[in-house]
Amino acid sequence: MKLTQAEKAERFRALHERPGAFVIPNPWDIGSARILAGLNFQALATSSAASACAIGRRDGLLTRDEALTHSRMIVDATDLPVSADLENGFGHSPEAVATTIRLAADAGLVGCTIEDTTGDEENPLYDDRLAVERIATAAQAARALPFPFILTARAHNLMFANPRLDDTIRRLQAFEKAGADVLFAPGLSDIASVRAVCAAVSKPVNFMVGIKGKSFSVSELAEAGVKRISLATSLYRAAMTGLLDAAREVNDRGQFTFLDRSVTTQDLIQCMERKSSQS
Repeated sequence: MKLTQAEKAERFRALHERPGAFVIPNPWDIGSARILAGLNFQALATSSAASACAIGRRDGLLTRDEALTHSRMIVDATDLPVSADLENGFGHSPEAVATTIRLAADAGLVGCTIEDTTGDEENPLYDDRLAVERIATAAQAARALPFPFILTARAHNLMFANPRLDDTIRRLQAFEKAGADVLFAPGLSDIASVRAVCAAVSKPVNFMVGIKGKSFSVSELAEAGVKRISLATSLYRAAMTGLLDAAREVNDRGQFTFLDRSVTTQDLIQCMERKSSQS
């Protein structure tokens, strides 16, 4: 029997409440979602960049409808809980973000991330007051749902000029007070910074693996206090690296040694059809 959305939501919440850290990988299509489920991951998350690249777009160029349609595809692929990367909520106003939360629930999601980026290169971050109001309104919309919807608030100042960890922590603390369930700061440069963020808040912290030189092992992150580890575009990029390497070998050298390193189609099918131990 397929799990209900409420059952998935309870499983997702339980992952955030149990001891230790868990990895939430980011599929980009039905096949990758089913493979990850077959490998016994316990929840999935979309990646805005991976989902855009999978249809030949740049990150940030999907509409809200397109992002939610993609989310629904991932939701329907397995019985695992799914959270979505919904960028800045597809609107500047708090009301727009609240609408996105309600539409995310309609798409079958049990959580999402909302970031504090504006899309304006001159002023890339919302000012403090609006950034907090957007999360507070999103949290109110999430609490009104008939199941526990996990709202993750992302502070992105480390990804732009003049980054300061103190500013990151201050904004994450404000998001926590506004009602966010999980806190997330992409771009933490070292494990000491990760530890400082985890110590500064009481809600679970999500760490994003995928930046060269700024990714750490599961055990290191768990020891630092991280609860959830997402993989962003890294699995998609790993898959595309395999594609590029194989295609270049064929095109440049006329050889096919990549076949010796490749899994068989049957292996992939078996993994896709394998039932997760969590089901």
